[in-house]
Amino acid sequence: MDKQYKQLIPAIYLLNGKAVRSLSDRSEIDGDPAALAMQYDNGFTDALMIFDLSDTDAEQEAHNDIIRQICASVRIPVIAAGRIRRMEDVKKFLYAGCGMACLNLSRRENASLAGEVAAKFGSDKIGACFSDEAQVRENRALLEGHISALFYVGGGPFEGFDESGPELPVIMQIGEDECVMRSLTPAGIHGVTGCGVNKRIGKLQKVRNKLISAGIPVKIREAAHAWSEFKLGPDGLLPVVVQEASTDQVLMVAYMNEEAYNMTIATGRMTYWSRSRQEIWVKGLTSGHFQYVHSLTADCDMDTLLARVDQVGAACHTGSHSCFFNEVLTEEGKEAFNPQTVLLKDYQTITERREHPKEGSYTNYLFDKGIDKMLKKLGEEGTEIIIAAKNPNPNEIVYEISDYLYHLMVVMAQKGITWEDVTRELARRQKKS
Repeated sequence: MDKQYKQLIPAIYLLNGKAVRSLSDRSEIDGDPAALAMQYDNGFTDALMIFDLSDTDAEQEAHNDIIRQICASVRIPVIAAGRIRRMEDVKKFLYAGCGMACLNLSRRENASLAGEVAAKFGSDKIGACFSDEAQVRENRALLEGHISALFYVGGGPFEGFDESGPELPVIMQIGEDECVMRSLTPAGIHGVTGCGVNKRIGKLQKVRNKLISAGIPVKIREAAHAWSEFKLGPDGLLPVVVQEASTDQVLMVAYMNEEAYNMTIATGRMTYWSRSRQEIWVKGLTSGHFQYVHSLTADCDMDTLLARVDQVGAACHTGSHSCFFNEVLTEEGKEAFNPQTVLLKDYQTITERREHPKEGSYTNYLFDKGIDKMLKKLGEEGTEIIIAAKNPNPNEIVYEISDYLYHLMVVMAQKGITWEDVTRELARRQKKS
């Protein structure tokens, strides 16, 4: 967590599968937690804090499913805290997609757990929540080098540690009546979270502007090219070609005016000018199918923008992932394919079969039979790979690996695991090594 900037971090408190107001106020908040998370990821927040308030293992498992859904639907880093008692609990948070899991220091055993989990996942993935300075000072030797941030969840005032405290960024939970700017003023406080941020979620752009005016550093996005540098069409608009960053698939074409361009830069969410409605259009604001900016690149003439995005859900109003599906002409001959997207397309076909069964489909046969049949076939295909590897013809291994990957993807679809989940974990391990 960067100490250079002050951070604004809204919080979701999960109890019985619902979002509640705060750690102390367990009254429910209207709205699905995942939808609430997307509302909080409005371009002016730096991360999202989730407090798991579960009391039982079953409730914790249900909350992990919600957290996985939240991590898949927002772009900002997700930090999870709550019912951590062992390494497995930390692993579940991180494998759900959280960027950091926080140990609760009010449970004494958790300080001893810090070194173990940091060795496995990296200290940048581990934080700690405390409600009393003594919890940190008494366990400093156990925490030193094993955590990367501290979260103050106590009810009283706190302005950071003096020279005898750890040199770590401190994020403070604030209540609805506490002033965000005043809370961020102390040098020892590097961010605020809690219902005090939640209450002002629609006003955070103004809050950030006030912080900047007061000389309090916050992270801002800046474009390399001003709007005045673009060559616009007769209607004063700039065409935007939208491409999915993870697959290179072209999703749609839209248009921007100056306001839409500046909003896109400021929020990190694709914003357009609707020519039919003659109004600003934040993609996904109604459907939840947001487009998060991965990169913006102008062409050589500065008259068209290429937006590479992280697409949530479908880009097209028809429900299709891409707006480009009306085939006009296809030349006969060898089919062109992108090796990097083959598995993604196969997985998409499998999930579509699950949602829209097709008579005679082997995939639907496996879904109908259930997980035991799927695992039996997966085991059989794994054995076939071993047998093929003993034979001299390498093509046999190719066939068997292909069969294995298909059956693996059926199991993945059944368990709600995507290739993005797997590749994100591989990337995390690559980064750690």
